[in-house]
Amino acid sequence: METEQKIFFGSKEENNKRRLKEALARTPHERLIFFLKLCEEMQVFAKDEPHPNDAKNNFIIE
Repeated sequence: METEQKIFFGSKEENNKRRLKEALARTPHERLIFFLKLCEEMQVFAKDEPHPNDAKNNFIIE
């Protein structure tokens, strides 16, 4: 499922249509694997320090 990275130039609407077309072309199994890989890649941005509002017991939407 490895694909080479490509850069696309287009309007927001054009890119949204392209991404939707690419997503619908995947099988359900490929969609799940893509989602899991995306979640794993997002862990790079996770912080080890707690959010400042955690101590205040505020409701936080992330």
